[in-house]
Amino acid sequence: MTQPDHARLAADLLDQWTGIGDHPRRDALRLAAREHDNGWRELDEEIVFDGAAGRALDFIDAPDRVKQRVWPRGVDRLAAASAYAAALVAQHAIAVYDSHRDEPAWAAFFAAMRQRRDELRAAAGRTPGELDADYLYLSVVDLLSLTFCNGWRDGRERFAVRTYADDRGIIVSPSPFAAAVPLRVRARRLANRPYASAAEMRAALEEAPVEIVEGEARGPAAS
Repeated sequence: MTQPDHARLAADLLDQWTGIGDHPRRDALRLAAREHDNGWRELDEEIVFDGAAGRALDFIDAPDRVKQRVWPRGVDRLAAASAYAAALVAQHAIAVYDSHRDEPAWAAFFAAMRQRRDELRAAAGRTPGELDADYLYLSVVDLLSLTFCNGWRDGRERFAVRTYADDRGIIVSPSPFAAAVPLRVRARRLANRPYASAAEMRAALEEAPVEIVEGEARGPAAS
């Protein structure tokens, strides 16, 4: 699964959030959810490769210097379509790497992302309070999609919404959905073995057929 595939699932989940249809900034929220990982597109194509291990490095294991390049690129790309959606994604970059906030090697990244977030929010005519309230949606659907895509069975939580994966999909508590939500995401299946190079892995990926991984997001009462 690529990062953009995961992001599309996050947008699909947002569409099912109870009451989202009446949100005055729904379109920007949905765009932020769908495009929040667009900065990874190039790396999904190139493959961040660990030659010693013969495997690809994912969004968790990629080197810090790679992560720090992804988000400014993604924010700037999205800003051309929506300043507010881009501001939400800049806030997401700040939030997801919060554990690094006191590390000197990350200081320039955080300073740049905060400045860009504030510039974009102001350009969109939105207040800090509006952005903080709206970011909850992006953060939660990102976590729900990641939990399904990665099969994380240990419980994880954001904004008091807790989730974990099981054989049927994901359990969400409390659930922001009125009923169980079908989950569908594109994937390609590779043999779990070392690869000689990024080129060999890319060739294997291109030969692998696209599969649709399915499940459902449901509240604890439906489990």
